[in-house]
Amino acid sequence: PADPLSPQEHGLDFQRLLDASAYKELYRQDMIRWGEEKRRADPGFFCRTAVEGVAQPVWVVSDTRRLSDVEWFRDVYGDAVQTVRVVASEETRKRRNWVFTAGVDDAESECGLDQGVAFDWVITNDGDELSLDEQLETLLRSLRNRL
Repeated sequence: PADPLSPQEHGLDFQRLLDASAYKELYRQDMIRWGEEKRRADPGFFCRTAVEGVAQPVWVVSDTRRLSDVEWFRDVYGDAVQTVRVVASEETRKRRNWVFTAGVDDAESECGLDQGVAFDWVITNDGDELSLDEQLETLLRSLRNRL
């Protein structure tokens, strides 16, 4: 977005902000604060920005983090929306070098969908590739049948 507080306007490396690096962690709280300000002013801001001017037969929207985002997509696209939650145990997440950061990992931006959403699909990703492949294949088969 062309906003004076956007990461691009501050000369930040947008691609590095998308990974799990120390670089991202330096700016994470500022990005969360900026995003919260935008959402308070307009709850559909990021959702509309993501789909603006593009028509697709299937959308995969990853990393939705708030109930207002899910509600926006359901309001706009109705029954076509399928919600998928990917979960991993805390033990698995720690093996993947995740470290809990108070004020960040317990903020709405990280756990806003932990309650209040009945997900259509829950995929467990604890490192068992066969199990993950089976779950994803079942999901894909179901989605293909809906087209």
